[in-house]
Amino acid sequence: MNPLLNLKRRILGFRQNHDDNATNKTIKVLNKIALVGSPNTGKSVLFNKLTGSYATVSNYPGTTVEVTRGRGKIGEKEFEVVDTPGTYSLLPITEDERVARTLLLEEKPDVVIQPIDAKNLERMLPLTLQLIEAGLPVILDLNMIDESEKLGMTINTLRLKEELGIPVVMTIATIGSGIKSLKEEIIKYSKTLKPRKTRYHTHIESALEKISSLLKNDYLLSKRTIGLLLLQKDPEIINLVKVGEKRFKLVEKVIFETQQKYSHSLNYIINRKRQWEAKGIASNVLTYPLNVKSTFSERLSRLMMNPLTGVPILLLVLYFGLYQFVGVFGAQTLVDFLEEVVFGKYFNPFIISLFKNLIPYLPIQTLFIGEYGIITLGVRYALALILPIVSTFFIAFSIIEDTGYLPRMALLIDRVFKKIGLNGRAVIPMILGLGCSTMATIVTRTLETRRERIIATFLLALAIPCSAQMGVLLGILSGNPLATLIWLILLIGVFLLIGFLTATLMPGEKPSFYMEIPPLRMPKLSNVLMKTYTRVEWYLKEVFPLFILGSILIWIGQMTGLFDLVLSALSYPVVWIGLPKEAAVAFLFGFFRRDYGAAGLYDLQQSGVLFGIPLVTAAVTLTLFVPCVAQFSVTIKERGIKTAVSIALFIVPFAFIVGFLLNLTLISLGVQL
Repeated sequence: MNPLLNLKRRILGFRQNHDDNATNKTIKVLNKIALVGSPNTGKSVLFNKLTGSYATVSNYPGTTVEVTRGRGKIGEKEFEVVDTPGTYSLLPITEDERVARTLLLEEKPDVVIQPIDAKNLERMLPLTLQLIEAGLPVILDLNMIDESEKLGMTINTLRLKEELGIPVVMTIATIGSGIKSLKEEIIKYSKTLKPRKTRYHTHIESALEKISSLLKNDYLLSKRTIGLLLLQKDPEIINLVKVGEKRFKLVEKVIFETQQKYSHSLNYIINRKRQWEAKGIASNVLTYPLNVKSTFSERLSRLMMNPLTGVPILLLVLYFGLYQFVGVFGAQTLVDFLEEVVFGKYFNPFIISLFKNLIPYLPIQTLFIGEYGIITLGVRYALALILPIVSTFFIAFSIIEDTGYLPRMALLIDRVFKKIGLNGRAVIPMILGLGCSTMATIVTRTLETRRERIIATFLLALAIPCSAQMGVLLGILSGNPLATLIWLILLIGVFLLIGFLTATLMPGEKPSFYMEIPPLRMPKLSNVLMKTYTRVEWYLKEVFPLFILGSILIWIGQMTGLFDLVLSALSYPVVWIGLPKEAAVAFLFGFFRRDYGAAGLYDLQQSGVLFGIPLVTAAVTLTLFVPCVAQFSVTIKERGIKTAVSIALFIVPFAFIVGFLLNLTLISLGVQL
């Protein structure tokens, strides 16, 4: 369906009475509750408390891009809860905000709960004012009230309720405090309330009256909000009204004449008024302590974001969190145990003996227990090599998430990322890419502009190894610090150089940066384990079958001769960069799964075929090599087939050229590895 017509269907054609004056109708049957608010305000935790089901809780925007739903009961009434993506405004900039607004339009919730970080009340209130203006039935939830109290802040909730004209509750969602009061407000919510009406400058108010009189269709959002979005030049709303309203030319004239009365954009004027309004409300209800003492966590937070101290902290996190825990403990200790003991001594010998007795026909036998068999290769790679690496990465990443360190890392590297056409917010998909580049490519939709999303997708495909690939490669190289350093420096260099060149050549606006900085917290073991369990479950369901499929495809390729044909073609560039021709197998495997290819190098190293300079060259080239099938498919879905093919056509020759130059340089310099 045409996106514009789809949006029109969502907003137009549904009669409703959410105008500037509230109706006297009371909700009799509660059907749906929507959780709407900024990232890092505890929406997902609140979702869990209302439904009893688990949703991944993250300190970064993008977790709930895929909308989470659940069912629960308040008293005897059953209801549906919808957890929306994090949003700062009803005027969308990111894909998150666009999805959140679309959901409000499509779902028509009976109650909208806006959880906010209580200690950042003033910064959160502009969205509250927008939700009220839109005619939505809002309950304001002052979440994390314990953290504001620790800072000595006092919030007069009765006064705040009077100021806003909507229900206000206080909660600590992580421990369930205040949830009972919230449920009571949901049950008794009534539209007989008289919410606050934000008054703008005289010219804007006059324009809103004129626009409202010209709009003849009924909208799910109030006509006042439609008018404000038109004045703010929201492209979706402009196109919508242009299609649906016969007198749109007159609307355009009103917008043009109003803009001429101001030196700043109307978007700036409107947002500034909301901020002033929020500041006035906050000053009436907030009491601050006279002497504020800096806590240890606040001092540590500042150190994490200061370049002089933040960079060493970042290096420590990467060293202990990724290199030691994932690369050494996961990729060496656990992998060695599973490979040599579990599979080497017990599982593989038993399975090989069993299948030789059950299936005497050799071609079918090799499908399961051959060199590239489903069990001896696919299952072994997935469970013995990749699973321990993925699991340790997910544990480390969950701890980093729960502490609140990710947004601080984003702020720290924002200046560097701006040089490559991105901003600090892009650290989220980049770090996620170290877990799974396929998932990270999806998360690039949280970036503001198409230009940023393309650059991030390109860099993910080129220079960001997934956790399994990285873990195996670190395990292979870890015995040689110089080899590891060369691999790391080259990846960082390629990432920055290609990012800089792409940003220079690709036209578009320079990226801006904003992100909520949550407080530093001690991670909860139960939450870390639950997140790890959820993600490992995702790996077993979504990724493990791909190993089986890869083994089957390789077997088919062997039976048909296609496998040998591709290997023969790949052997030329492989030998050209100084590798033994057997290494072509790893590159072919890498197309099916990045971690498959890394595991292929692992086998070659273990057999003594690959070592020294060729091993480092292979590690660098394979890391830069074409993304796996799953990531390539998601890139087509997210960015389009033209962009996906262009990225792949650049990466393949580029990876081999870098490998050739690296091999030549190391040999010329007489480097001993």
